[in-house]
Amino acid sequence: MPSRATPRPVGTVTRGTTNPNRLRRMDRWIAATHGRELRRAGDPVAVDLGYGAAPWTAVELLTRLRSVAPHARVVGVEIEPARVAAARPYAREGLAFRHGGFEIPIQERPHLVRAANVLRQYDEDQVAAVWQRLCARLAPAAPERGSRGGLLVEGTCDEIGRRHVWVALGPEGPRTVTFATRLGSLERPSDLAERLPKALIHRNVPGEPVHAFLRDFDRAWAAAAPYASYGARQRWIRAVRDLTADWPVTDGPARWRQGEVTVPWGALAPRA
Repeated sequence: MPSRATPRPVGTVTRGTTNPNRLRRMDRWIAATHGRELRRAGDPVAVDLGYGAAPWTAVELLTRLRSVAPHARVVGVEIEPARVAAARPYAREGLAFRHGGFEIPIQERPHLVRAANVLRQYDEDQVAAVWQRLCARLAPAAPERGSRGGLLVEGTCDEIGRRHVWVALGPEGPRTVTFATRLGSLERPSDLAERLPKALIHRNVPGEPVHAFLRDFDRAWAAAAPYASYGARQRWIRAVRDLTADWPVTDGPARWRQGEVTVPWGALAPRA
């Protein structure tokens, strides 16, 4: 009998740009907010989708997840075969690499899919279909056990990870948007606009919620200027606290101190 052809991966090759420690802010947030869900899974599988020309982010993800879920496993998935071949010498217990794309070529339903800087090159009208496809692969929710299911984290950051914005999605769809930054490098919150994920970056125009959010954040930042004498961290915390008067911020001071703020997706979702 003729052998069955291997299905062609879904997606297109990215530039593959990557650097060590680039995704530390995203990883730190995942560990803090999704760690309990990963531990509940017992033997959770995470996917680093589109890790790029070098496997650094997949290696780092394993280390960071195991700090909160000791039995976590990571599979790095890349659509470019040469990148998979280059990464395989770094494989070890709990870390593997696969050739594939948005179909996610593993048998398990992953408890985490991290897709950083992957959709940047796609058209905005392609994002919803990719999200839907990836969310359908996540581990399902189990309300009777208190589980919300797997998590897809999709976003964009700069080359060295100082500024990052991501959307978190569950099996049901988008949940939240998180803005994260190295506070010492920030002039104003709207500097993060250049790192908005593909679903939002073209919506930073008057009349769209994300534009209004960043405008109000800049105003709160300016009003918090007296706190700058205590450091950028205290200024950020004060600005976010003032922002909560008009925006449904979902996290608290423990995350704000990390240079983060998270709001529901519905508050920033593009207008139809």
